[in-house]
Amino acid sequence: MNFWILHVFGYQFAPRYRDLHKKIDGLVGAKHPNHYRDCFIKPSRKAYDALIAKEWPNIQRIMASLAQKDVTQATIVRKLASYVRQNQTKKALWELENMCRTLYILDFMDDVHLRQGVQKALNRGEAYHRFRRAVAFVNGGKFRVKTEAEQQIWNECARLITNAIIYYNMALLSKVYAQKAAANDQQAMAIIRGISPVAWQHVNLFGTFEFSPTESTVDLDALVARYSDPGYWSTVLQEEQEAQVS
Repeated sequence: MNFWILHVFGYQFAPRYRDLHKKIDGLVGAKHPNHYRDCFIKPSRKAYDALIAKEWPNIQRIMASLAQKDVTQATIVRKLASYVRQNQTKKALWELENMCRTLYILDFMDDVHLRQGVQKALNRGEAYHRFRRAVAFVNGGKFRVKTEAEQQIWNECARLITNAIIYYNMALLSKVYAQKAAANDQQAMAIIRGISPVAWQHVNLFGTFEFSPTESTVDLDALVARYSDPGYWSTVLQEEQEAQVS
């Protein structure tokens, strides 16, 4: 019930549907399907609003328990899963999920900006996972560990290194952007806005990573100073234009 639960707490569940036409058959409407006879997209049935109204007190108690964290989400899901399929509260929650999903699918088909936003978010997630796999691919991708606990540590270390590099990229990009904003260099600012912090071409992933405390720090200001050269940005802009043409 991702659509409904996230909607209750002020968020939106926004998946990307590869076979969207298959989801249209599950749409529900506020009225009988005959009411939408002249519409291009029609619901398969009328929503069970009477059931939702009847079970609304129980639904409110469940949502309040989640909000106050009186019980964990896993406990509530496990409790609902133990109910028989014809349980009225469970059916009402499913119906609320169907209604939220219907509204989202209609918005997804109608709003090009929503589709583009969902695709961008998906691309960011996939880029992060590719980056983490690249970090964890040291030693030819072969595990040097044997136990499950050691594998968990291996994965967490890869995630830590990945996040550290992304943080470094963001800190550097932010300082360069502030530099160009102070100079009112709109072309450079536009280029920076199009750069993803999930990048590792400039990082040597093969070597020894040391996690012990150290007094030395990365001098970001010294790194940013080289980007103040206008000639550098003219070269970058030219390469960007050539890439767009090709």
